[in-house]
Amino acid sequence: MPQPVQTNLPRMNDRIRISPVRVVDHDGEMLGEMETTQALERAQEAGLDLVEVSPHVTPPVCKIMDFSKAQYEKQKKQRNGAKQHTVQLKQIRLRAKTGQHDIDVKVRKAREFLGRRDKVKINVMFRGRENAHHERGREMLEMIIETLADCATVEEGPRMESGRVMSTTLAPITNTAPATS
Repeated sequence: MPQPVQTNLPRMNDRIRISPVRVVDHDGEMLGEMETTQALERAQEAGLDLVEVSPHVTPPVCKIMDFSKAQYEKQKKQRNGAKQHTVQLKQIRLRAKTGQHDIDVKVRKAREFLGRRDKVKINVMFRGRENAHHERGREMLEMIIETLADCATVEEGPRMESGRVMSTTLAPITNTAPATS
């Protein structure tokens, strides 16, 4: 029973119906124009596949290569590219008098940043008489830390910076659990 044709893959070997084709060998050397059957014979002699790489030119360009190896290398490169996320430090600023709904909105935004694997620094700023109530800012930060405990770890606990700002830094939880075999 023939296998179903996958449309997202390039045509290769017997699926290439157009003749003549321009052929490039596995080393990248241009072999020139030749009949498709002749190009297929060369590919089979080398134990490789004839893959159509540029179907929209006349004549189409085909390359002699190991297709499964090329697919594996491409997928490996994509996986490594996905891992290359640069961690940014996002800041969220609050005041000691910030209302509960506004805090909920800021927590939702922090959760979004943490979901994108970024660190979050939460600052509570004190102005004027607010400086006398640092405990209110500490309670606010501890409540936020508790709310985000399912998706973040505390990198720096609540502490005073420069007399007027209390801050904490949160990092996303990394899933580095060992695979069980």
